[in-house]
Amino acid sequence: MGSHMKKAVAGGVSVLLLIGVIVIAVIFNVGHLGGHDNKPAQSSTSIKAVTNICAPTDYKDLCVETISPSASSNSTNDPIELIKVTFKAALQHIQSASHLPSDIANKTNDPMQQAALSDCKDLLQYAEAELQAAYSEVGDKDMHTLSDRVNEIRNWLSAVISYQETCTDGLTHPELKSIMQNGLLNATQLTSNALAIVSEISSVLSAFNIPFNLSPITSRHLLEHSSNDLVEMDMDGYPAWFSASDRKLLAVRRKNMEVKVKPHVVVAQDGSGNFKKISDALIAMPKKHSGRYVIYVKAGIYMESVTVTEDMVNVFMYGDGPWKTIVTGSKNYADGTPTYQTATFAAIGTGFIAKSMGFSNTAGPNKHQAVALRVQSDMSAFFDCRMDGYQDTLYAQAHRQFYRNCIISGTVDFIFGDSAVVIQNCLIIVRKPMDNQFNAVTAQGRKDRHQPTGIVIHNCRIVPEEQLYPMRFKIPTYLGRPWKQYARTVVMESELGDFIQPQGWKEWKGDFALNTLFYAEYGNRGLGARTNKRVNWPGFKVITDRMEALQFTAGVFINGASWIKNTGAPYMLGLMH
Repeated sequence: MGSHMKKAVAGGVSVLLLIGVIVIAVIFNVGHLGGHDNKPAQSSTSIKAVTNICAPTDYKDLCVETISPSASSNSTNDPIELIKVTFKAALQHIQSASHLPSDIANKTNDPMQQAALSDCKDLLQYAEAELQAAYSEVGDKDMHTLSDRVNEIRNWLSAVISYQETCTDGLTHPELKSIMQNGLLNATQLTSNALAIVSEISSVLSAFNIPFNLSPITSRHLLEHSSNDLVEMDMDGYPAWFSASDRKLLAVRRKNMEVKVKPHVVVAQDGSGNFKKISDALIAMPKKHSGRYVIYVKAGIYMESVTVTEDMVNVFMYGDGPWKTIVTGSKNYADGTPTYQTATFAAIGTGFIAKSMGFSNTAGPNKHQAVALRVQSDMSAFFDCRMDGYQDTLYAQAHRQFYRNCIISGTVDFIFGDSAVVIQNCLIIVRKPMDNQFNAVTAQGRKDRHQPTGIVIHNCRIVPEEQLYPMRFKIPTYLGRPWKQYARTVVMESELGDFIQPQGWKEWKGDFALNTLFYAEYGNRGLGARTNKRVNWPGFKVITDRMEALQFTAGVFINGASWIKNTGAPYMLGLMH
């Protein structure tokens, strides 16, 4: 993970007259955007339609330029048709930019930059696929269906922005980075506009007198249930209302007998399974398999780089415990591998679930960025797992993610990325860094203010490892620092050790993002939870309103009620108290 970029006029009456002439000219010629000078000016109705749709966007000139020709030529003020134009334009610009990585590759012989451009090629393909999915959803004229799918569309568009940013982050050569950023500029801005419009869809449609209600899980609904109702456990430690299949899936112990779901394939280093390598088991997965595909990985240390590709959906992988079944590697940035490619284990395919496994990167603190687990799988979940590394241990890259009863260890920015992620009931262990380094638990990467992304640490314990403990007050440790402009991180109802710096949070560089980030704490406990000496940045706050805190619970923030239950694991939708 690397760093990133960041007149007054006087005149009198003559200037006012000039401004008046310009305004009249702009209004009269809005219909001529795109070079259609032979067409009449837009009607006031279509101008109003374009204005209403573009109101929430950050790149209004581009929005108007994109939508106006359709509004003028079709004489329509149908908001859905006009919104579709923005989505289609973003898709077309991503498609036209797909050749950029190959073109730029001819300009460098640097192996690391070549690898980063290869990443860009993959990332732009992901972006194109998810923009296509979002465009298809907006094309549905049934407003009720659109209402139900707004969260999905926002999720996809946010991932597209993350992919574009990940691509340019990997390019460290200034000229190559500049070429890629300029080539993606229109696609990036159009995607941002589309996300802004969908994020404010209720107000956009109300301007057209079209009723629209998102009807999400509301805070009131969550408050109707006590924490006991949400997390009532049986004697095995799982929710009392779990079905028989759910219990089997999670290997629930009954009568001292461990019951496990029957796997489709078994991985074992000693040859007692179907495969000796996890990667081979994934490659053997049928292309059109329906339902969960279950892989049991027996105890052992698997030294391999594993990728659950985008076409491997609904994979459930479980081991014999996070200290017994371990996937490990040592790829790192210092030795010439882009951060994106350093991951020992990468989960991309939708619906990935892991249980009782360990993911490790042993490169060490002196090798800098070295990812143990990278996740861009939507609706992914990890239970009873362990992620061990130093800098950049867990790369929660994109989409909705949930971690429960896990152990996550590291030093600098060791939980980072731009997903919407809730880390719940986990043990977060801060390790001893290099000399003269500090520790930062999180580095969130929200680039656009409309993205529904952020890192939520809920009901966790943040503690120092044994090696760090004696010198914990000499090595500064912070809850996080802002990787990108709109970084968002919330720590709530968690126990914070006494080694957390009184100011709590650290700047990235100077005053970058301090006005635009959102950092918050709610209901934490422990000596490190005192907030009287916290930073006084405009973007930081101590939440005191329970209703506000509920917006960052798993039920709301990652739409957990609609999918976490399908992973078959314990969870908490609301707050503890």
